Amino acid sequence: MYDELVAGRNAVYEALCGSRGVDCVYLQRGARPKGVAKILAACKEKGVPFKEVEREKLDEMAGEVPHQGVAATVAPIAYRSIEEILEIAQSRGEAPFVVLCDGILDPHNLGAIIRTAECAGAHGVILPKRRSAPLSAAVYKTSAGACEHLAICRVGNLVQAIESLKKAGLWLYCADMDGQNCRDTDFAGGVGVVVGSEGEGVSKLVKERCDVTVSLPLRGKITSLNASVAAGIVLYEVANQRLAAERGRGKERG
Repeated sequence: MYDELVAGRNAVYEALCGSRGVDCVYLQRGARPKGVAKILAACKEKGVPFKEVEREKLDEMAGEVPHQGVAATVAPIAYRSIEEILEIAQSRGEAPFVVLCDGILDPHNLGAIIRTAECAGAHGVILPKRRSAPLSAAVYKTSAGACEHLAICRVGNLVQAIESLKKAGLWLYCADMDGQNCRDTDFAGGVGVVVGSEGEGVSKLVKERCDVTVSLPLRGKITSLNASVAAGIVLYEVANQRLAAERGRGKERG
């Protein structure tokens, strides 16, 4: 069933390259902006029809999401289980790296976190069914199509998800203001990073279930960072430590 919409050049192209079905691509009539050629090539390769429509039609379809002259109707994202995320890590021969979003209600923040998680090499993102922005066209566009390439799991209870990850051997790190400097934290082994909302942060019950609280050094007068920016810094600290460990193992083998 094709009842969801993605909008924007990168988002539509990644949808065409991903595993979920694309029903139809819609192009603004008379406009051929940069990037459309590869979208048309992907449509041809995948056998996906495309239609030219007036800008007003695209505006209506996309709502507040900037469509850049391109949109597509797609099948809903297939959510994955925690077990599947762990299997992805195992299949790559890597220690699990999971991101958990607690109360991220802004679609742009959620999309940016998903994008950074995918770029940093995370194996999956876990979202609560409540207190989370839905995976809307805005989330998809902000993620630049990363939703197509990263396992996304929805759970009824984030605390129970944390307990499941702990049983699988992961250490859970809560990104919050009153923790130890993330640069001084050893992120070896299986890692789960919990990111909270800008206003409320990580909820008390979730924070209590985490093993370590990590923070970022703030030297200015502003006492907090945008949620997605803070998440990006912590996630790339994990990624950098993993890359350094891989290089170290490579030198030992050499």
